[in-house]
Amino acid sequence: MRRLAAWIIGAAACAIGASAPAQAQDYPTRPVRIIVGFGAGSGADITARVVGARMSEILGQQIVVENKTGAGSSIGADYVAHASPDGYTLFMATISQPINAAVSPHLNFDFVKDFSPVVLVSTIPNLLVVNPSLGAKNVQELIALGRQRPDGLSYGSSGVGTGTHLAAELFTVLTGVKMVHVPYAGSAQVLTDLLAGRIQLGFMPASTVVQHVRDGKLVALATTEKKRAAIAPEVPTMAEAGLPGFDTGLWFGLLAPAGTPKAAIDRINGVVNAAIKSEAVVKGLQPQGIDLLGGTSEDFKRYIASEMERWDKVSRAAGLKK
Repeated sequence: MRRLAAWIIGAAACAIGASAPAQAQDYPTRPVRIIVGFGAGSGADITARVVGARMSEILGQQIVVENKTGAGSSIGADYVAHASPDGYTLFMATISQPINAAVSPHLNFDFVKDFSPVVLVSTIPNLLVVNPSLGAKNVQELIALGRQRPDGLSYGSSGVGTGTHLAAELFTVLTGVKMVHVPYAGSAQVLTDLLAGRIQLGFMPASTVVQHVRDGKLVALATTEKKRAAIAPEVPTMAEAGLPGFDTGLWFGLLAPAGTPKAAIDRINGVVNAAIKSEAVVKGLQPQGIDLLGGTSEDFKRYIASEMERWDKVSRAAGLKK
């Protein structure tokens, strides 16, 4: 009997071991959902839908994009953090996640512990733009002007704690220039007042302002990432403009609930990396100022760690830490 029991246990273990690769190979066998924490037409939503369409073709399974908005995308993040870790529910994370974690420590989830990074998909670089009436033609002239104005330069953002707000706060931390923050409901309202000269500068999504720069209505001083923006290659980076270490954009990346099988994560990672190289995805996203990235899940994990450290320091320096 003991020999029979041992044989049965051993056979069961072999069967389980043999079935695991088969299951990994078959994944996914049903539609995969990508939860987006912002509304339709947002950068995160556009990225998820364009990349998701190509992913669906590669996988032979439907990719369903769902918008669960609110609380700076924390509602969507919370939903996925508590979803089944089976590879069928993913979250399109953005720069808002490490910022929210930095300024709102009492969330219902832990951005690091409750998610498994899958892949960094894309980014929308910001441009530092000024109204021509300010007279600054480059970053160093802007810094000099700012230091001459004790009341501070006025800048607009799409809201307290957003990527455009924290980019400006990072600028003040690195330069010591005093600036007055004017928060708006969105980038469109910032642009209206920036063009009218009611505020003097802003860190704006490149796709939102590049045509106004080319028309001479705004002056672009720098792009905020470590490489030049594909949509505005003539604009220098912050490092080229004299501020090394300034590297931030409105990034988008896929996360899975913590505990999701590595086989599923690796499968999605490979499919996304293939999708973003396709002509359809490149043509669908690059004209909108969205630069495609890709890489390994470990690359994304390291990037998230650096973002958490960066925005924690900036939020503390700016007095935003709650």
